[in-house]
Amino acid sequence: MGLLSRLLERRGAEVPLAQKQDPLHASGLSDAELRATWICASWLLGYPDADLLGKVDVIRRLAEDLPEQTGSGLLAGLDAIGTLPLGELQSRYVDTFDTRRRGCLYLTYFSQGDTRRRGMALVRIKQDFRAAGAEVGSNELPDHLPTVLEFAAGYDAERGAKILRTNRPGLELLRIHLQEIDSPWHGVLDAISETLPPLDVEDREAVMRLAAEGPDDETVGLDGYGQDEDAAAVAAHTMAAPSSCDHEATAGAVPIELTKGPRR
Repeated sequence: MGLLSRLLERRGAEVPLAQKQDPLHASGLSDAELRATWICASWLLGYPDADLLGKVDVIRRLAEDLPEQTGSGLLAGLDAIGTLPLGELQSRYVDTFDTRRRGCLYLTYFSQGDTRRRGMALVRIKQDFRAAGAEVGSNELPDHLPTVLEFAAGYDAERGAKILRTNRPGLELLRIHLQEIDSPWHGVLDAISETLPPLDVEDREAVMRLAAEGPDDETVGLDGYGQDEDAAAVAAHTMAAPSSCDHEATAGAVPIELTKGPRR
């Protein structure tokens, strides 16, 4: 746990009052810089396929125009990914994100585990999406990290950043895990972390606790939410979904319909 403490300490700092009052810009990045970082990270964390390869030049141009604070991590991830043949990259992706609990890309799994609370956490995220004019497909969970990042970049930076901050301990555990296994994607998580406020004492304690104990687990279902149509639907999907990330990845673009709705 000593290494974990040291890695967290680098991200921790006393948060000035002004940053607490404006958490969206606590990183010092502008709206445009935040959005560019998030969309690049979203693309890089998607399942690697021809669609990703077609975005490589765009990602590089965007990352090179960003401050080193986030651009360096994105470029490091892009360079690491670019050294691998597509087939090997896809295999590494599945091994990294779909077979290891600490590599899970579903944010509420870290904060809520396999519990009834996770269904309601998913409903809240879905409500944020709808309030901004975004819709998630019925076969997708809205807490998928690339989906949240694309939502923050393309629809509502305030709401998207709030989702990321709410799930900060899980994000940090994922970041540290990728660094420990020398994953090609660890620079991308570094960049995401740099868009958020510095970790406070409570955040660091939550990460340490999550690392030591793991997410909560229940064997019961999600009864009691049947009066809420969204909760019932999401809860049913949650129980059917491989929340521990022990599942096979599916190819394709980030699963969110970003074809309409206002930018905020």
